[in-house]
Amino acid sequence: MFPSMSATPHPPRPGRSRAVRADRRPVRALGTFLMIMLAVLAGTTACARTGGVPLWQDAAADAAPASPAPATPAAPTSTPGDAKVITLSATGDIVMGNVPGRLPADDGRGFFDSVTDALAADLVMGNLEEPLTDDTGTSKCGKNADDCHQFRAPPGYAAHLRDAGFMLLNQANNHGYDFGAAGYRNTQKALEKHGLQHTGAVDQITVVTVEGVTVAVVGFSPYSWNNSVTDIDAAQAIVERAAADADLVVVQVHMGAEGSEKTRVKPGTEMFLGENRGDPITFSRAVIDAGADVVIGHGPHVLRGMEFYQGRLIAYSLGNFAGGGGTLSNRAALGLGGVLKVSLTPDGEWAGGEFVSTYMNGAGKPTLDADARGLDLIRTVTRSDFPNTGPRFRDDGKISPPAA
Repeated sequence: MFPSMSATPHPPRPGRSRAVRADRRPVRALGTFLMIMLAVLAGTTACARTGGVPLWQDAAADAAPASPAPATPAAPTSTPGDAKVITLSATGDIVMGNVPGRLPADDGRGFFDSVTDALAADLVMGNLEEPLTDDTGTSKCGKNADDCHQFRAPPGYAAHLRDAGFMLLNQANNHGYDFGAAGYRNTQKALEKHGLQHTGAVDQITVVTVEGVTVAVVGFSPYSWNNSVTDIDAAQAIVERAAADADLVVVQVHMGAEGSEKTRVKPGTEMFLGENRGDPITFSRAVIDAGADVVIGHGPHVLRGMEFYQGRLIAYSLGNFAGGGGTLSNRAALGLGGVLKVSLTPDGEWAGGEFVSTYMNGAGKPTLDADARGLDLIRTVTRSDFPNTGPRFRDDGKISPPAA
């Protein structure tokens, strides 16, 4: 049911680097062109929208000139070679509830029912903003629980994530250690018990095999229990290792200041409550230079804009996805989130994308938003913050690179 997975560190494959990938693209593109021409001469036809290609990937929708263009035409995932396309979906912050008195109704069963279809992809990821653990005797807030925020849900809640279709959860965030090292380890055990993988620990590269394509996922945050978002050199080094070990590299990163007014992305370091929360633009572009194929941001608790850099998509924040039991505010922009879907070739070339708007209802459950308020927000801030590098968003949520 789930793709095969393994966690690292892994020994790098020899000769695998961003430079090698870039050098191979023109050759592969030429080979693909010749194959297509031969097929035409032979009187064959091809259908680009059958089999494993998601229906939201619509070539006609992105007919205007775009840069960069996909290296190959869209094709079923079963097609051999560079025509293969896999889909990734991702969300922002997930809190299902908080022990003891803020757990969802029916012990969380059906918590994700409204959004399960929207999440469906070859690899489904989310940012797990709470430990799944019993009380460890150690907590971040201690006796000052009324003056700070700490979360935990029962270990069995990992089953709700599995039932929703999640396959890999990011632990690189400020709540991962709310109940200490034991709580962090217990969360990993709870996820693994239900067939789910995790990423975010220091030096951890998590590799997933999807339709024969290896995908490495690495998590970053400003905190000592995760790979550092503030140490750019170290971040580039681990991404280079991941790129040597897999076809595709996904960076999950918790970065940026928090608050309902923090929807804008500006150059420079962002501070929050005295903490260095990273320089989102510098970090994201640096890890793409090192080999990342997509950057999935979260942390500000609001949606932020997106941009393309070196042909790779950066989503600076996917906002709040779930805040069961009222654990996360759903006031104004804080209540908006979404599912980002990205379709890539094994070389990391863009082959389509979509943003599905969601909101947290009164119980904090993720709910499809027919009014697409999240999409409207992302479109607005993207246009303001990244007028030249931001993607185009259709009214149905489909994403395409900026015009050349």
